[in-house]
Amino acid sequence: MDQKNLVKQMLDLHKTSFDNGFTMLLVIQDQMEKMVGSLIDQTGWLPEEGRKVLDSLLSNCREGREDFKKLVDDGYLKAHDFFEKASRN
Repeated sequence: MDQKNLVKQMLDLHKTSFDNGFTMLLVIQDQMEKMVGSLIDQTGWLPEEGRKVLDSLLSNCREGREDFKKLVDDGYLKAHDFFEKASRN
């Protein structure tokens, strides 16, 4: 088997593994966010200002996750393009 194709297959496998792991992480984080939100709503001990800060923190975490995923996807795309060009030569 051509080494370039082998590396490309390994890269595809790694991307699939990353995507699956990242999706599981998202599910866990979203569930935890719902649980914490429900707990805070039920107990009522957190003042409104604190709730706004918590919502802002969670929003920033979501944006960070999305930015991270975009960067990783971009990196895989660049690596894929690199090996695609290398296999043509």
